[in-house]
Amino acid sequence: MVMKGLTLRGLEVFEALARTGSVAQAAEITGLSQPSVSQQLRNLEKAIGTDLVDHGRRPMRLTQAGRSFLTRAQAVLSELQMAQSELTVMDLGHLTTLSIGLIDDFDNDLTPRLATLLADSLTRSKFKLITLPSLDLFSELEAQRLHMAVSAHSGEVLEGVVEYPLVQDPFILVAPSSVSNGTEAVEKLPFLRYAREQLISRQIEGHIARQQIEFEERFEIGSHLALMAMVARGLGWAITTPLGYMRAARFHEDLQAHPCPLGAFSRTISLFTRTDWSDQVPQEVSGMMRRLMQSQMIDPAIAKLPWLSGQLKVIDS
Repeated sequence: MVMKGLTLRGLEVFEALARTGSVAQAAEITGLSQPSVSQQLRNLEKAIGTDLVDHGRRPMRLTQAGRSFLTRAQAVLSELQMAQSELTVMDLGHLTTLSIGLIDDFDNDLTPRLATLLADSLTRSKFKLITLPSLDLFSELEAQRLHMAVSAHSGEVLEGVVEYPLVQDPFILVAPSSVSNGTEAVEKLPFLRYAREQLISRQIEGHIARQQIEFEERFEIGSHLALMAMVARGLGWAITTPLGYMRAARFHEDLQAHPCPLGAFSRTISLFTRTDWSDQVPQEVSGMMRRLMQSQMIDPAIAKLPWLSGQLKVIDS
């Protein structure tokens, strides 16, 4: 039996407080007033029977009990969000065929879940799901070999295409764990680049050029995980995004993520579809993907890197 006073709203408030350390920010995230946030926290602590935060410190910090409880609370909230996604998936049984392409940033977490959810809904349809680099996805969409594509926006105006923005994915610096901050990495180590034919490389190189900064051209790597492995080995630093960093979980012990010291910039991950196929289905799929991204990718990333709060976020439709 769930203990008296333990509510879903209380868990949401506690998670927001733990993430931000601020009653004001937690109120903004949850849509409650600041007094209501404080009351929800008091009710939760009363139900648990212990202090979850140190009320004498600003910003608020979790007690040892709070840190332990946070792990459980995040797991509960994640499972509830997943249940919501699964229950709100639309019936796609009326479709005769559906083809969708995704960038490989989602291979670890989102793509497997999305594939099963869509397959369950496509009861009598031909279903195709592929993973490709962003620029190849746009080519497939233009050639009408895909109905929808989930990709980083290229920054170009796409004729005959409807865009449904999903996530703001900020660029961050990753460095060996032996380096204390991003500025030290830039000053002491070589810059490890993505291969220039990749969209993410074009976005990073464009930002560096706008900052009128130049780095020696020594390393250009086409594989994301190979790039992260080189950083982990101490061979240099790289610019990537939180979604890319989280994909490299096997190297996290030897990696450190930092805010980018070369100026803030971000990319937008969107669902794209052709104008001749822009009916209710893309809207429903984009809504489901926002929920999946929040629970499977954004929440875990912010839990590991709290300073990303407010930067890595779902873009509301």
